[in-house]
Amino acid sequence: MGRTIVVNDSYQKNYRYEITEPVGRNFHPEFKPELTPKEMLRIGVFGGKYMSDKPKEFPDSWYVKAKLSLDGEKHCEINFFKKCVSQPLKVWQEKGWIYPDDPRGWFQWYCRYYMGRRMEDDERQIKRWKAFKRHAIQVKKNCKAGDLGCRQKQRQALLHWAYDSRRI
Repeated sequence: MGRTIVVNDSYQKNYRYEITEPVGRNFHPEFKPELTPKEMLRIGVFGGKYMSDKPKEFPDSWYVKAKLSLDGEKHCEINFFKKCVSQPLKVWQEKGWIYPDDPRGWFQWYCRYYMGRRMEDDERQIKRWKAFKRHAIQVKKNCKAGDLGCRQKQRQALLHWAYDSRRI
């Protein structure tokens, strides 16, 4: 805690942020993700493309056994449910959902939040996360408990937002 992280990668140059909370702790009371970033990377999300460059700001342990693309391209078969559900980053940028502090999007925000960064944008991102729960409600409403073959696209999308749809 109380340290500065400096990011220099293909998305940001000399971007700095402060770690003000312990790793994986002191989350907003309404933000209760069911998966850690490390767990998400291991089960298969974002077609393996997200974090395939293994940003140095995150622990090396996150990349051990992570299902990542070797060529930096999206591969749906890497996803837990083998479904492509995410739109290209360009679409997110055009819709205004990407902010300069986190040019890779929500998952980058979550990784940094998990590591202990807190900032003004947290409230907006947590609100987006909470809104995504509607998909879990639809899976529960329309699928038998434990039927992982039911609504696989929604289940995969939920994994991208740290909801563990494998338990529904």
